[in-house]
Order: sequence, then C-alpha cells, then structure tokens
Amino acid sequence: MNNEEAFINEQLHDSKEKKNDISILSKMGYQYLKENRADDAIECFAKILASAENNNYALVGMGDAYRKQGNFRNAILFYQRCLSYHPGNNYALFGLADCFKALNQFHKAIEIWEQYLIHDENNITVLTRVADAYRKVRDYIHSKEVYQKVLEMDGQNPYAIIGLGHLHYDFKEYRDALSYWERMIQSDYNNVDIRVLTSIGNCHRKLKTFNEGLSYFEMALRQERNNFYALFGLADCYRGLCKQDRALEFWNRILEQDPRNKVILTRAGDAYRNLGMLDIAIEYYQRALNMEFDIYAVLGLAIVDKNKGRFNQAIESLERLIQQDPKSYRLYLELADCRVSNGETKEAVEVLEEFQKQGIRNVMVSELLDKLKPSVNAR
Repeated sequence: MNNEEAFINEQLHDSKEKKNDISILSKMGYQYLKENRADDAIECFAKILASAENNNYALVGMGDAYRKQGNFRNAILFYQRCLSYHPGNNYALFGLADCFKALNQFHKAIEIWEQYLIHDENNITVLTRVADAYRKVRDYIHSKEVYQKVLEMDGQNPYAIIGLGHLHYDFKEYRDALSYWERMIQSDYNNVDIRVLTSIGNCHRKLKTFNEGLSYFEMALRQERNNFYALFGLADCYRGLCKQDRALEFWNRILEQDPRNKVILTRAGDAYRNLGMLDIAIEYYQRALNMEFDIYAVLGLAIVDKNKGRFNQAIESLERLIQQDPKSYRLYLELADCRVSNGETKEAVEVLEEFQKQGIRNVMVSELLDKLKPSVNAR
C-alpha cells in the first residue's frame, strides 16, 4: 500500500469513527430527553454540534431540550437554525410551531404548522393543533373547518370533539358545546376527564339550568375532592338556585385552600348578606378590601348599609362607584332603590334617566322608571 492509499484509508477510518461517535451521542441525547434529563441531553447535542454544526438530529435535539425546559426562545433559535440547513424538516417545524404556541404567538404557530401540513396533510395531531390555534385567535370558521376535517378522518377523536366544545362555548353557543362534551361522556362514562365534567357543568351555569349542572360538578368533585372549578361550579349553581347556605359551604371550602381570593370572599360576603347575616358579610367584604380595591366588595357594603337603613352612606358609596363604572346598570338600580327608600323618588328617577342618556337600554331600568314616574308626575 502506498502512502496515498494509507492516507485515504486513515481518513475513511477517522470519518467512520466520527460518524459512530455522533450516532452514539445522538442516541444518548434522545434517551436523556425521554428521561426528562434536558441538561444532559444538551451536553450530548452540543458535543455533536462542535464537530458537525449542521447536524439535523443535534439541532432538533437542542430545540427539544430547551423546549422541555420552557426556554422557548432558545429552542426557536435551534429549530430555525436546523431549518436553514434542512428546509422542511418535520421535527423542527413541529417543535418551532409548539414554541410559538407556548409564547401565545398563535398566528406564527399556524403559519409553521401549515408548512408542516404541506408534507403531511393528514397528520391529525398537527391538524388539531391548528384548529386549537385558530380558536385561540377567535377565527371561528377556520377552527371549526379543521376540527371537522379531523372528525372526518377519526369520528371519535377526543381532541377534536373537546376542541369543538370549547369553540362553541367561546362563542356563547352553549347548547352546541354541550352536544360535543356529552359525546365524551357517552364514549367512556367511567373514565371521563374531569375537565369535560366541569365544562359541561359550566354550560349549565351559563344556560341557568343549575340543577343539571350540579350533578356534573359533583362527579368532578368525586374525582378530585378540592378541585377549584368543581367547588366554584357547585357554589355558583346553589347561588343561582337561591340556596345561599349550600353555596356558602363551597365558597368557604375554596377559602380554606385560598383564604386571600378576593373574588370568593365577595361571593361569600354576598351569601351571608342574603342570609341576613350582615355583620359576617361586612367581615368578608373588608377582608377582600384589605387586599386591594374591589368594586363588588364596596357594592356589597353599600347594600348592607341600605339594609341597615343607613341610606346616606349607601348613596355616597354607590355614587363613587358609578364614577368608576358609569355603564353598570346594577349600580344605578341600587342607587335608585336607596333614593326611594330615603324618600327621594324624584332623585331616583333622575338617576335612572342619567343611565339611559348613555344610549344603553336595560329592561330592569326601564321597568323601574315606568313604575316610579307616575308617582313623581302626580305631585
């Protein structure tokens, strides 16, 4: 063997060893990813890139590792670098789109997923992600179209069925949302996801079919004893049914876990107020206000003042609230009621007329005006 042949063989041997090293490191890196050892995976892929800067497996692997760590911006850089060397790499496209989705950049995610679908137009996983992204940007038509395409390929696809439920719910089509989510229960009654149960319950809350909603929230609570959405749903259903004592049971169970939740404090305060337990109601409203200003807590305190006959205090509070939220019909109704209770019917009419001057029409405001005007005109 001459020197030239020896040199060529040596180079081939080195090249083969290098490829073997890269293959071993690549396998190790992806195994680390499966084991959620992202730092170890990054170390393996970095070694590959030190000697082969455009290696597609290492570039995608780096992207996947950073994505697992929640470092989406770094992940994006590696996926884009891979695509600059290997346009159309499905794994890089998939990872890149998921990063944009995680950063709430849904339009960019859609654009990337549509590039992916050029190579694999019937990929159900990608199609459901596209439909979800369209839903997030409130593109009803395209979202529904893509979900329906998935169902044409797989009539029982849970992601498409649940997604259609969310789509209709987002657009206040609660009965249509129910029809999709109930399909999930029919397909697997004993193993239905808790999120489906609470979603169905929420539809019934919106439709004010509170009795029907109760059973779904109870089923959810049997799966997870302290699930916030189930506890909230039960409390709100009982509130809708005017069963304030039962509502309080669940408001207070939430507060046991989250004593500084000012929304729940004001709801509990309302329940105590409606039960006539005014001093306890005041305590709950004050706890909410001790954290930060809350319009509903101040409103609750004003109604307590009204119920205790302290009309001037209630009027003062309500007038301040109207300055902050001049379009809230409820504030005007409460203020008008205080004026009437304080013997100021003419002023009550003026309050309601002030609301209507904004061009807002509300049935309850109109009905109260019609009721009060004759007595003012008769004077």
